[in-house]
Amino acid sequence: MFVNILTQVIVLLILIMLGVVLTKFKMLSDTTVKQITDMVLLFVTPCVIIKSFMREFDPSLTKKLLISFLISILVHIIYIVISLLLIRHSDKKKEKVLRFAAIFSNCGFMAVPLLDAILDDMGVFYGTAYLAVFNIMIWSFGVFLMSGNKKDFFSVKKILINPGIIGISIALLVFFLNIPLHKAQIISQPINFMAGLNTPLPMIIIGYHLANSNLFTALKSFRAVFSMLLKLVIFPLITLFGMYLCGIRGEVLVAITISASAPTAAITTMFSSKFGADTELSVSLVSLSTVISILTIPIIITLAQLIA
Repeated sequence: MFVNILTQVIVLLILIMLGVVLTKFKMLSDTTVKQITDMVLLFVTPCVIIKSFMREFDPSLTKKLLISFLISILVHIIYIVISLLLIRHSDKKKEKVLRFAAIFSNCGFMAVPLLDAILDDMGVFYGTAYLAVFNIMIWSFGVFLMSGNKKDFFSVKKILINPGIIGISIALLVFFLNIPLHKAQIISQPINFMAGLNTPLPMIIIGYHLANSNLFTALKSFRAVFSMLLKLVIFPLITLFGMYLCGIRGEVLVAITISASAPTAAITTMFSSKFGADTELSVSLVSLSTVISILTIPIIITLAQLIA
């Protein structure tokens, strides 16, 4: 079991290293990566989500999806409370980044490919709940945390008009209205082909950012190390054993654990730049947590599958 998961993570690592190599040979630029990122966010990830929902409507799946959604809300609230209590810094620009980096995982770019590889479409199906809550939280509390502006705490426009929520909304309509897209090859095939890009492109993007970052900046600060420890080990284990104690088993437990164990969200850097936080620290946290997660993810996911 561990070897199979490690193999999947190594495959992702190879794709990340391809991104590093392409960057070193000047075959990727800021403009190129921004365009690829936009394509993944606007088209590829929504197609992955829609693909996982192209199935016959099943009430039993609906119940598990709702449970996944409720768990995702609860764990994000727990992450927020713990981060606000335990992560403190005299430099407020750094404090914002450290808290944000601990709370929000790269559940789109890193977790979705893993969900697809380890659990197939059902993994993405349940992981979509975590992704939905992530999008809601990041465009409400996340914006508030970085900006410090209470008016940004709950912006309906920012929450509803973003690619993740739009893709999830379409997917839910397809599932609950029992629209037979999976039977219409002229529609399902393009969706499947676009969804197939969700593993290589995000990994290459991560490789680009790794190649352009100073990985060791975060290691100079105990608070930064503690933030990564929360993100990569403590929060995933709290999520895993919390679900286990509540009687959650099977694919739901594994899918939510995979989503929670992903490294720091890439959007941490974008938000840091936009709201004037410590951008250098954010780049280091995103990059180094991604590298370390190659070791932590297989262990945590193996543990999840053993008790699932």
